[in-house]
Amino acid sequence: MRDSSICFNLESPINNKSGSNKIFNNFDTRRNFLKKLGLGLAATTLAICPSEIAFSSKRNKRQPNIIFIFIDDMGYGDLSCYGNKYVQTINIDRLAEEGVRLTQFYVNSPICSPSRVAVTTGMYPARWRINSYLSSRKQNRKRDMADYLNPKAPTLARTLKQAGYATAHFGKWHMGGGRDVDDAPLPQEYGFDESLVSFEGLGDRILIKNDGLSKASEKLGQGKIRWVEKHEMTDIYVNRAIDFIHRNKDKPFYINLWPNDVHDAHVPKPQLWDKYKDVTQNEYEQKFFAVLDELDRQIGRLMNEISRLGLDEDTIIIFTSDNGPTDWPRYYKEGVKPPGSAGPFRGRKWSLYEGGIRTPFIIRWKGKIPAGQVNEKSVVCGIDLFPSLCSLAGIEIPQDVDFDGQDMSGAFLGKNVKRKSEIFWEYRRKPFYLKPGNPEFVSPNLAIRQGRWKLLINDDGSGPELYDLTEDPGEKLNCAKVKPEIVTRLSKKLLEWRKSLP
Repeated sequence: MRDSSICFNLESPINNKSGSNKIFNNFDTRRNFLKKLGLGLAATTLAICPSEIAFSSKRNKRQPNIIFIFIDDMGYGDLSCYGNKYVQTINIDRLAEEGVRLTQFYVNSPICSPSRVAVTTGMYPARWRINSYLSSRKQNRKRDMADYLNPKAPTLARTLKQAGYATAHFGKWHMGGGRDVDDAPLPQEYGFDESLVSFEGLGDRILIKNDGLSKASEKLGQGKIRWVEKHEMTDIYVNRAIDFIHRNKDKPFYINLWPNDVHDAHVPKPQLWDKYKDVTQNEYEQKFFAVLDELDRQIGRLMNEISRLGLDEDTIIIFTSDNGPTDWPRYYKEGVKPPGSAGPFRGRKWSLYEGGIRTPFIIRWKGKIPAGQVNEKSVVCGIDLFPSLCSLAGIEIPQDVDFDGQDMSGAFLGKNVKRKSEIFWEYRRKPFYLKPGNPEFVSPNLAIRQGRWKLLINDDGSGPELYDLTEDPGEKLNCAKVKPEIVTRLSKKLLEWRKSLP
């Protein structure tokens, strides 16, 4: 391991100050809503069902390590195992070859902050007044948003820490801190023993040279700061992850590795950019492919170290993305294709069409999860990760939290699991929101998925669009006029859900 793997070993002295996990967040309204809909989500707990799992923690020498790799702005079709013909992501593909790959995994928002809140809490992010990306205090007020995730929210890291795990977050945070928000809690208040973030968070962080948001972050203080080139960031985060693993290899550990270099602007290493100049004439795609190539190499470096330490069979690795690929209007104004691929799906980032919210998902646990399996039936989403990972680890989830997610661990173990509840989405609550550059990708601001059907409508009930995702995953044929009874039924559920939100 290079010297740089230990030269930035920053320990934070901050302890968890969040106190009780008891949640009071418009739950009375929500319980009534759930009873009306009959969703089967009890207000007290989600049961862990050991019978659905082919093993238990008692039969293992120890609870499994968990590494959660959450990529920023990676589209469904960006990995070669999901169809990319221009970049061979051989290391990430190896995760799929040695584990399970899902084709119907969703994040709970088409934009970063709420998507990250969902996987962190197991709850719809709007319940915590986060329904778009966290920005300045002024912009947050305009959109009726909090400035940061309430530290009383349930978190997977805190639950695992209380069960004896060593916990760390390395990479993009974007759940509070940045711009002019200098009072956001540090990651330690959400259950992490140590952290290293970027300009979208506080505490120890690495900032990008000559970047405006990084300069704003520097003024906030609250942690040790190191200035780097953007293409150095993932290397540093992986070094920190490897160092953390070495220091905690004899106990279970949980690591968030959340790189942010796939988010534009893409700044590749010069030699890798040259590699893709003959692949496409689109300079933006050249840079994106080069960054993706380097990301894959870094993931491979982490995987190799886990293998070298003999931790493959003790470690769950999850790989997914926080939303679809970028769709800034500037690409279209320049007459070029935006970098990144949503695969066969309509829409991209900032859209509730499939391309904005359906992302690649791979999970590997050697010896426990079947290798090389593709699960095309199970519909899983970000809010399911909290209860599902606790189930895999044999850990009881908090009993005083009204989770939105459900235990879908069976899908990770190779089974086809049918959801017990719908999935809901909200985006663009007020006009101060980012929209896709392609007008065809601008969706209504609410959506629901139930079985094969997906309905999109606006929060005033207008503009219904109904798609049969089994027959039409590309959302080309709007069935709203020919299936009015389904529109009526799903609209009622969706609008009642929206009314239950703060």
